Amino acid sequence: MSVTFAAMLDKEFKYYIDHQDELVKKYNKKFLVIKNESVVKAYDTVVQAISESDKTLGAGTFLVQYCESGDTSTTQHFHSRVTFA
Repeated sequence: MSVTFAAMLDKEFKYYIDHQDELVKKYNKKFLVIKNESVVKAYDTVVQAISESDKTLGAGTFLVQYCESGDTSTTQHFHSRVTFA
């Protein structure tokens, strides 16, 4: 059975959602690197978070999540000018 990349990081995303309120109090407006259901480090930019974490943790083994209150950082919106009849 193969595991998708997204499924591998489900537990890290769930950790963020479950602890969002406390994480916002500590890391508001930072990019969190989450691995094994804990915050490894917080960065000011997503570029820093990815490049530094790739070196020490290995690509594809961690989640980078922007930390803020509400669901803005966990929701994606897609817009299209395509219409269906």
